[in-house]
Amino acid sequence: MTAQTTTVGVGLLGTAFMGRAHAHAYRTLEAMAAPLPAPLVLQAVAGRDARRTHEFAARFGVAHPSTDWHAVIDDPAVTVFDNVGPNHLHAEPTLAALEAGKHVVCEKPLALNAQEAWELLTAARRAGVKHMCAFNYRFVPAVKLARELIAEGRVGEIRHFRARYLQDWLVDPAAEVTWRLRSDHAGSGALGDLGSHIIDLARFLVGEITAVSGATQTFVHERGGERADVDEAFQALIGFESGASGTLEASRVCPGRANSLVFEINGTEGTLVFDLERLNELWVHRGDGPHQLRGLQRVLVTDPSQPGLAGWWPPGHVLGWEHTFIDELHHFLSAVMTGGEVGPDGATFEDGYQAAVVCDAVLAAARSGAAQHVVPAAGPSLTTDNGDRTPHDRRVTT
Repeated sequence: MTAQTTTVGVGLLGTAFMGRAHAHAYRTLEAMAAPLPAPLVLQAVAGRDARRTHEFAARFGVAHPSTDWHAVIDDPAVTVFDNVGPNHLHAEPTLAALEAGKHVVCEKPLALNAQEAWELLTAARRAGVKHMCAFNYRFVPAVKLARELIAEGRVGEIRHFRARYLQDWLVDPAAEVTWRLRSDHAGSGALGDLGSHIIDLARFLVGEITAVSGATQTFVHERGGERADVDEAFQALIGFESGASGTLEASRVCPGRANSLVFEINGTEGTLVFDLERLNELWVHRGDGPHQLRGLQRVLVTDPSQPGLAGWWPPGHVLGWEHTFIDELHHFLSAVMTGGEVGPDGATFEDGYQAAVVCDAVLAAARSGAAQHVVPAAGPSLTTDNGDRTPHDRRVTT
């Protein structure tokens, strides 16, 4: 933020589920989180439907509603562009915002594939602005505590990471075909939507993923006469640069699982378990305790002394899912206003790109039936089906 700037204006693209989550966070963070260095204003919003966009603007106090995202980017009062639109609308508007010198938040997955994500990362680096891929689960205090315990060596050397993210909104074979079920709009299905979250958590907590094998399933290919051509479920075996191994699983067809994200980390000295549906808790086993107390013990992560909780409620007064967005966007805006760093606590476009590389590797493994190795590369990298190579930082090879 330049010295002359006294107000940070936010421009949003998207008025649906994620639009509401982000707008609620912007409206709340000034009152509830630590004071920001500069005032914040919701300056503009763009959506496809004029009536809904105007209703959204009135509800959240956005000054200028529009059905044209170009108008948001062209507004000189917009400092931060927040792209919460469908996946196929991540690339073009985000690139335009970066070229206009805006700081950018983009929802996950960052792009339809790794090639597109690389283009966004390259543009962000070239623009020299702050950028964040909105992996909000990094900002769950219990997840932050898990990362802190790992960094302090409290669970020893990591041996295993296993995670699953299960939902049930596609159990009914007559469920409507939305953009999330079309590859041209979503890129992939459960993999990009849910899998990208647990891939990012794996990288955030354990480190870089270097080997992938996997499978994808689509159980219902046609719904209501419309073609659904993305995966409904996937499973993957992964290897980490550190030598740890792991498993990843996501599905949208698990009856009774509304939004179940669970991960477990096993180290040489202990175990950590987290369940998003009990997000104020972290289950911990330490190998140095009395033998008769062996087993997982619940840690209630609500104390202001624990990571990510300063300024919130007294101990035992729990936080909810929406608080992750408040802390995430507060973190990003603080970086914009002070010149601080978004990473490593927040996910940058680099993290969004790395997650996309792993997603592409899972798809490649599912197609070929062969394990994929993801390795650093100084030159051209991601090997495509026709043998050509695109200029990525990382390479996927069979």
